[in-house]
Amino acid sequence: MAIDSSRFEGGCTKARSFTVQLLAGRFFMAFTTIIILSFIGTSYIFGLYSGEIKTTLGYDQATLNLLSFFKDLGANVSVHAGLIMEVAPPWVILSLGAVVNFFGYFMIWLSVTHKILRPPVWLMCLYITIGANSLGFANTGAIVPCIKNFPENRGVVIGILKSYIGLGGAVMAQLYHALYGNDTTADGVILLIAWLPALILLVFAFSVRVLKFAGHRQIKREKKFFSGILYISLVLAGFIMVMIIVQKQVEFSKTGYGMSCVVIMLLLVLPISLVFREELYFFESYVNVMPGNDKSPSINQSANNSSSSSKHTEVSCFQDMFHPPALGEDNTILQATFSIDMMILFLATMCGIGGNLTTIDNLGQIGTSLGYPKKNLSTFVSLIGIWQYLGRVLGGLISEHLLKYKWPRPACLTAVLFTSCIAHLLIAFNAPYGLYIASIVMAFCFGAEVTYLYSIISELFGLKHYATLYNYGSLAGPLGSYIFSVRVAGHLYDKEGLRQLEALEPTRKHGEELKCNGVKCYQLAYIIIAAATFFTALVSLILVARTRKFYKGDIYKRFQEDDENNVTLRRVGSAKKEEEIN
Repeated sequence: MAIDSSRFEGGCTKARSFTVQLLAGRFFMAFTTIIILSFIGTSYIFGLYSGEIKTTLGYDQATLNLLSFFKDLGANVSVHAGLIMEVAPPWVILSLGAVVNFFGYFMIWLSVTHKILRPPVWLMCLYITIGANSLGFANTGAIVPCIKNFPENRGVVIGILKSYIGLGGAVMAQLYHALYGNDTTADGVILLIAWLPALILLVFAFSVRVLKFAGHRQIKREKKFFSGILYISLVLAGFIMVMIIVQKQVEFSKTGYGMSCVVIMLLLVLPISLVFREELYFFESYVNVMPGNDKSPSINQSANNSSSSSKHTEVSCFQDMFHPPALGEDNTILQATFSIDMMILFLATMCGIGGNLTTIDNLGQIGTSLGYPKKNLSTFVSLIGIWQYLGRVLGGLISEHLLKYKWPRPACLTAVLFTSCIAHLLIAFNAPYGLYIASIVMAFCFGAEVTYLYSIISELFGLKHYATLYNYGSLAGPLGSYIFSVRVAGHLYDKEGLRQLEALEPTRKHGEELKCNGVKCYQLAYIIIAAATFFTALVSLILVARTRKFYKGDIYKRFQEDDENNVTLRRVGSAKKEEEIN
């Protein structure tokens, strides 16, 4: 029986075209972004190895909190990454993230394992700042392009993508147990977070980019795609939550941890099936039926040029820095920096996120001082990872749904600021099972605050300079962390610990580790944090009032009109091609 070679060659050509389309498409880019972010949330598992650093290097609590502050500083201060991305492609940013991640955490591992001479405190602070800065590079190089590729769904997209960072802490904790079992030493986990995120960044760096063509976009298909990812991520979060509960009740072997980790990895890569589904739909609906489909990119490109040609003439950034455009239009970096709206967001970030970072960074010491067993610390870390995830994804979905009813997104930010005060007070007064409840409430609020912050910045100040403004919005987090963690919580912890030590032993032994036990170790600190957060929530009501009129309109109308124009041009081009053929 003769084989029709032309049909075979045609099938190979289609398969090759589909593969190229899939790997170059926006949906595969979104998938690789998810994978990157799932392994880069290493700054959120500081509680797993902070106690070992404190013991091995002989730090007191104030010094350890100083180290955690510089971790937060590195994770959040990445304006330089945004400025680099103004002139460089995303793969450069992601590759730089891989380099700084490996160098910073590898040097910490060498220090903790005494393979090098014990470094001074300032050098350890530098190492952890460099290592944690990989999160800022990954956020900038992966999330910003994804937001620009899906601008109409930015609330949902930011929520889902940021949720995988929060979930990444729990993923890394489970992966650590799969590799090292119940070993509680810091050597393994620090080495793991040094090489694994760096490897992931390098592998997927070249798959992330901002795509120019918009002619074939279908907003409903995008929503369906991200809804599918949401359902998969909920299953993933639910499975990790079940594993946390089971592992607390039953002694798991290394093999048991390994089996649960295999399921987690499968759920992480499952969204690739959604990528195939969407790209196959696009391939069958457009590429196979459109005459002259090889010409369609030029049609899309012309559409793209027509929208860009309507931009107003640029003027000096200093000349109009105090004259910003209307809300929702593209601001310059200086216009956004000196706006009242950004200043309110800065305060909300400093007290809201800064207060929650204090809990994350001091979780190990809080649990110990309140009498929780050491084996429960990984449970708290995993709970924070899970509920950060839920806060980020549900916060984005809820606020996006409320936008349909003209509910300002800053009002959602205000609500979570008020709610986070509850978590701080639970810790301050050591309510029964208070740390478990506080971890859940705090993590959910923290995740939601992050989603709202970056969504509001993109909506109020535009996407043109979003790579820089995205990082500018996170500058206040480390400042709040320094004030509340180092100057307040760390100082008061050491003060109470010294009082307890002197009461038991009037002469303190030189070099003895300073420990504090009881509710008073953190009580005053968290009363102060709760009061500051409550005040910030009241101030954020000003932002709600200032943006109320803006959110009453259609904030995505401009993007929808651009897409409609592109689709119209594509259809006109296709009709002309049909006329030429006929």
